[in-house]
Amino acid sequence: MLRLASVLYSLISTTLAGTFVVAALVMGQDALQPIVIAAALGFVAALPVTWLVAKAMYAR
Repeated sequence: MLRLASVLYSLISTTLAGTFVVAALVMGQDALQPIVIAAALGFVAALPVTWLVAKAMYAR
């Protein structure tokens, strides 16, 4: 399951980080620090999402 989770994390984390960066830009946060923070939050938020998706896929 760890191999599946690592592959999924590479996809899910970049998607969430990109989504969070776009959300920060839409809110008018166009400085470097808010964009980096949004990207970091996306990578951190991807951990539990990846675990849940991998668990659901592995159960089937």
